[in-house]
Amino acid sequence: MSPAAEGTAPSQTPAGGIRKRREAPEGPGKQTRDLTRPANPEPLPFPLYDNHTHLEFEDGVTQLDPLESLARAEAVGVRGVVQVGTDLETSRWSAEFAANDARVLAAVALHPNEAPRLAAAGTLSEHLSEIARLATQPRVRAVGETGLDFFRTGEDGREAQYESFETHIEIAKANGIALQIHDRDAHDEVVATLTRVGAPERTVFHCFSGGAALAKICNERGWYMSFAGTMTFKNAPALREALEVAKPELVLVETDAPFLTPEPLRGRPNAPYLMPHTVRRLAEVQGLPLEGVCRQLAANTERVYGTWEMDTDE
Repeated sequence: MSPAAEGTAPSQTPAGGIRKRREAPEGPGKQTRDLTRPANPEPLPFPLYDNHTHLEFEDGVTQLDPLESLARAEAVGVRGVVQVGTDLETSRWSAEFAANDARVLAAVALHPNEAPRLAAAGTLSEHLSEIARLATQPRVRAVGETGLDFFRTGEDGREAQYESFETHIEIAKANGIALQIHDRDAHDEVVATLTRVGAPERTVFHCFSGGAALAKICNERGWYMSFAGTMTFKNAPALREALEVAKPELVLVETDAPFLTPEPLRGRPNAPYLMPHTVRRLAEVQGLPLEGVCRQLAANTERVYGTWEMDTDE
């Protein structure tokens, strides 16, 4: 068994801190974030996985090395993570990290907001080709996060987003791996694209942001809904309504760390070890026992991404 398989990453595991979380500009009505790192929550009764996180980011007063972050997560019942890329640099980093640590699987992609910039530079096809190459690696188990974002990208950039999204869908299908979708202000267009192009067998709406209507569509199509800390926010009743109608076998959970820290810690630095707050709220909304929910979430995640166990030949 390799050192990584025993939970100790070898020396070639990449260091974190290649991204810093950007703060929103201060101004009237803007609140200063509490940048202190929260304490560990009570451990979960059954271990599960963080379906979507970004360990490469630095945030807060006290920085967490990716290995320390994984150790803190394990201590509270988060046994593994899907480390997600959003451009070539972070996708390569994610694939390398997953190749060297049994607690990590990778997802690789160009974020939809990257596509217009790359298209303008004439490099979108080149970058997509590299994502296709990375997707063939054995511990890369998803293509994502990809999709459509009409919140940050105007109409002039949508053609590039569609081109990128459709290519990512084909990459996922060609490799028989999952698709992680970033869907912001584009629910109808994402569904239409998946229908027209043909969705991969395992399609995940990362940080599910729709209401009950989209949840019903996902139920019908067998698409997975991954709920993040936003589900705990007081101003997000539509997400809880969606969770109430979502089939339990199609529900996943994530942090999207360092973003979207769940209540009661909203705004503070997020990390996989804080996921128990979201899981407990999720169980309350579903009206189901916590341990049973944890077991269901773990089984769902393994159905989407496969086992986290590291092949001794890797």
